[in-house]
Amino acid sequence: MSSNLVASEAPEPEEDRPSTQPGQTKPQAGSGGFFTIYKKGQGKWTRLGTVFCAVFIGLLSTYSLYGYILQATVRSYAQVGNSSAAPATHHNGIIAICAAFLAVYSLVIYWVMNKPTNADFLIATDSEMKKVNWTTKGELFGSTRVVILFLFFIAIFLFLADQFFQLFFYMINVLKIKPWFIS
Repeated sequence: MSSNLVASEAPEPEEDRPSTQPGQTKPQAGSGGFFTIYKKGQGKWTRLGTVFCAVFIGLLSTYSLYGYILQATVRSYAQVGNSSAAPATHHNGIIAICAAFLAVYSLVIYWVMNKPTNADFLIATDSEMKKVNWTTKGELFGSTRVVILFLFFIAIFLFLADQFFQLFFYMINVLKIKPWFIS
């Protein structure tokens, strides 16, 4: 009975607490409009990493789009016979198309990353990454040493096996070229 008394005096979680004023509702996360960030401050590092990767992919895509459009305009002008005027006359148009693509891409990425399900996934990923038991410097060097030694062992073993089979197949006249170690 005493445990129930102690548990009943514990503060209620904020989600379960009734609002103090009648008629006042708790604001919903993400209900502030398109440009508000869902659960701001949570999952900071995974969200930042995702944003940096999305920005990198967007910039590379825009650069590739610029190159494809420029090549297409040069090719079309070359078919007409006026290849020198293509880049100069349509450069601003190509830049405008690429800027529009980048703006639309940015809005879509912002929308996708700010969807509650995606944001909750990134927040959960960030909290799970904090629970990971990262290796120490000594463990890392020891594991690397084992992998490198095993790599050399396997390379030497495969080399010797290859030489053995080369000699074996030469002796039974399957291979006509002498192995390098036979004179």
